[in-house]
Amino acid sequence: MGLPLRKPPERFTYADYAAWPDEQRYELIDGVAYAMTAPGRRHQALVFAMARQIADCLEDTSCRVYLAPFDVRLPKGEEADEQIDTVVQPDLSVFCDRSKLDEQGARGAPDWVIEVLSPATAGHDHIVKRQVYERAGVREYWLVHPLDRIVTVYRLADGQYGRPDVYELAGITASRLLPQVHIDWERVLRELD
Repeated sequence: MGLPLRKPPERFTYADYAAWPDEQRYELIDGVAYAMTAPGRRHQALVFAMARQIADCLEDTSCRVYLAPFDVRLPKGEEADEQIDTVVQPDLSVFCDRSKLDEQGARGAPDWVIEVLSPATAGHDHIVKRQVYERAGVREYWLVHPLDRIVTVYRLADGQYGRPDVYELAGITASRLLPQVHIDWERVLRELD
């Protein structure tokens, strides 16, 4: 995650974002553009290993899992798409309300987001994106720390994330939101070794 790209004094919107070339990926958070770095091979392997398990568990449900790059527009109200100033690309997002999905990606909060941390993105994902996901109403937010081999889990209650639960990347961790979904960390961590 690079330094924010600003266009003083105005901020960017989804209309600006949609016009940018595809060669460089950005996220918009409250009108500020953040350049995204391409994920490495191990990062991609971890995301894919989790997505495969989640997709298998969700097979007979209305929920679907999506991997970055997948634009998630997060309006603050009823503004038109062009005016939305927050567009994120979570590593993994799960949507159970298919009415939020469209050809551009999704409009509205995913039910569950998973971000895989790297030294370059850890602070941004822990602080900035956690606040964005909380404000938007993401019901469960997981931060997977592959180097520390832990997962930090935030759950939305009364519109706020309380104290997170922290688990080792060992055994199986189930989503409370979607209890039929569980991650077998041994299978995921094979991608690191």
